[in-house]
Amino acid sequence: MNRGGRFAVAKPLSAAIVLFAHGSRSREWAQPFEQLAAALARKTRQPVKLAFLELMQPPLAEAIAALVAEGATAIRVVPVFLGTGAHVAQDLPRLVERARTNHPRVAITLEPPIGEQPAVIDAIAAAIIRPGGRASS
Repeated sequence: MNRGGRFAVAKPLSAAIVLFAHGSRSREWAQPFEQLAAALARKTRQPVKLAFLELMQPPLAEAIAALVAEGATAIRVVPVFLGTGAHVAQDLPRLVERARTNHPRVAITLEPPIGEQPAVIDAIAAAIIRPGGRASS
């Protein structure tokens, strides 16, 4: 209880999302990821940051540190990869573990690559089938 006989209410967890992508030398390459981050932030009303493995900024550690500085106490790291390759299977877990060590009071979870989720596979197939994106037969 605090002064006045009222119970102190715990501050709710401040959730945030990091979209983790490979990176490229081409600035245009990042545009779809930026659009995805903006759409996700609008839909979830959570802070969303992009992070990159290489060639682009910010790296994962900086994106997570920025979210923590903004008050995030729970961060989901979502690899924006179509599947699990060496970067997702080996490099990313090491980076996430380092972030957990650097921010021990923050719940940092690592999700499977977005491209392995059935809804994403179905959406890609639908986009290929529809006019303007027809698959050749």
